[in-house]
Amino acid sequence: MFYREAGQFKTSYQADQALMPIRQDRIGLAAILLIAFVAVPAFANDFFLTSIMIPFLVFSLAAIGLNVLTGFCGQLSLGTGAFMGVGAYAAYKLTTLFPDANVILMVLLSGIFSAGVGAIFGLPSLRIKGLYLAVTTLAAQFFLEWCFIRIPWLYNYNASGAIEVPHREAFGLVVSGAESSPLVRYFIVLTITVGIAILMANVLRGRIGRSWMMIRDMDIAAELMGIRPLQTKLLAFAVSSYICGVAGAMMVFFWLNAAEPSSYSIQLSFQVLFMVILGGLGSLAGAFMGAAFIWILPVFLKFIPGVLGFDVAAEAVEHVTFMIVGALIIFFLIVEPHGFARLWQIGKQKLRVWPFPY
Repeated sequence: MFYREAGQFKTSYQADQALMPIRQDRIGLAAILLIAFVAVPAFANDFFLTSIMIPFLVFSLAAIGLNVLTGFCGQLSLGTGAFMGVGAYAAYKLTTLFPDANVILMVLLSGIFSAGVGAIFGLPSLRIKGLYLAVTTLAAQFFLEWCFIRIPWLYNYNASGAIEVPHREAFGLVVSGAESSPLVRYFIVLTITVGIAILMANVLRGRIGRSWMMIRDMDIAAELMGIRPLQTKLLAFAVSSYICGVAGAMMVFFWLNAAEPSSYSIQLSFQVLFMVILGGLGSLAGAFMGAAFIWILPVFLKFIPGVLGFDVAAEAVEHVTFMIVGALIIFFLIVEPHGFARLWQIGKQKLRVWPFPY
């Protein structure tokens, strides 16, 4: 078969420890990036970019952030939506305070505020874990959501109580606001998502990532080996919250153009958590797979009746979509609890030894 390591010799330690040591993996990643950066912009229309690709990338980045905390460090969190909201409101205030600054830079800087808030709410992780830590992060979700509603300064005292994205330009292009092009916003979201994903892939393979995984597997043994649990867990909360904050800022600036506090509710936290669980805990590729399953599949299911010529009410289509997605979630959790990433690994392993049994 085409997926073989035969003939690929490694003559150095760097080559053996490369991010993708197998040539076929590098070719596959290059093909995916080529499709994302060239084929999709060339053939996709504005609806496809705005309704499918941009939210898919935003949720993929949010799933990566949660996977850093839950999948790699083993700290369960139910406050992802709130941390995304902190990033969104921070970016909105930064663009208000610095109207001439590059809005893309403000979006990236907004994650710092989300990281600080996440580190504060991560302090109890030294004493509690599991369900009790999840309840603590749930309290953070409700508290921050209350702040988004009850502190008018956060939304500049708007009568609607919502964030309204201002018109901003960067590099000679309109990048935010109602006049911005979906293609420009798609390229911005794609570049940020790919950049952070590559950065985290390298971080997770280094000392910091190994420390997180040691805490996840057995925190007492990790402490005995010299890992400091408090600093390690707080760093995981901060990095995870930073990524989620950037995703939340991109959600309002490059997708919705306006957002209310309900946009970052507990429902969003569970949605991102389901993406991580279905995609695969402890897998960056699984974050993209889970986001595609949770977001893209329901969008296609809504259009199937129209394509087949059936006239079905929108409410009925939505309810049937929820039922199908829920049934598929249960099915996949029973068949493979470790998510789509594990199925992908098994498939690649079978290709490596085919036609011999595995």
